Amino acid sequence: AAVTGTGDSLLNICMDAKHHKKSPGPEGELYGQCFLWRENACCTANTSEEAHLDQSYLYNFNWDHCGAMPEKCKRHFIQDTCLYECSPNLGPWIDQADTSWRKERIRDVPLCREDCDQWWEDCQDAVTCKVNWHKGWNWTTGTNQCPKGAMCQKFKFVFPTPAVLCEQIWSGSYRYTTHHRGSGRCIQMWFDPAQENPNVAVAKYYA
Repeated sequence: AAVTGTGDSLLNICMDAKHHKKSPGPEGELYGQCFLWRENACCTANTSEEAHLDQSYLYNFNWDHCGAMPEKCKRHFIQDTCLYECSPNLGPWIDQADTSWRKERIRDVPLCREDCDQWWEDCQDAVTCKVNWHKGWNWTTGTNQCPKGAMCQKFKFVFPTPAVLCEQIWSGSYRYTTHHRGSGRCIQMWFDPAQENPNVAVAKYYA
């Protein structure tokens, strides 16, 4: 509802952001966890590869700002990056952004309950110093560091519930829902690459 477009104009589109293609299309060489979107993607193969690096040029963002993030946790952040960079099915939630590095962003994307719960489950013992990872970092070294006086704590204390994690970490990009995977009412960060992308139908429903 954030966009003034209606119906079809919200379907199969890429947002106007830092690394997105102008329009979606096949990308046979998508890397690793981004492979799910190879049939129709808003990201390039190069972007998909960078999404998997601990210190990628995409945003110079360091997952390990409070010590090494466990692999089982990191895979959710990689998947989150792949969804954001590659998915052509986020049109109904694209909103204007007033930052230097992107004109558009996503807001309130309804995430499937399992995706959020699993993210929290696998990351509860990872450590961070901030609730909102979009802003407030110390960037003096060129990469994000904890702001002065911020304490590193386990995710389960910083984000006491899966809903807090999903809704606050990227300043409202996602919304926690009680809808289940396969319901056609929520966006899946993870899906079976052998099946059709379930998010196509979800975008259509909300558009």
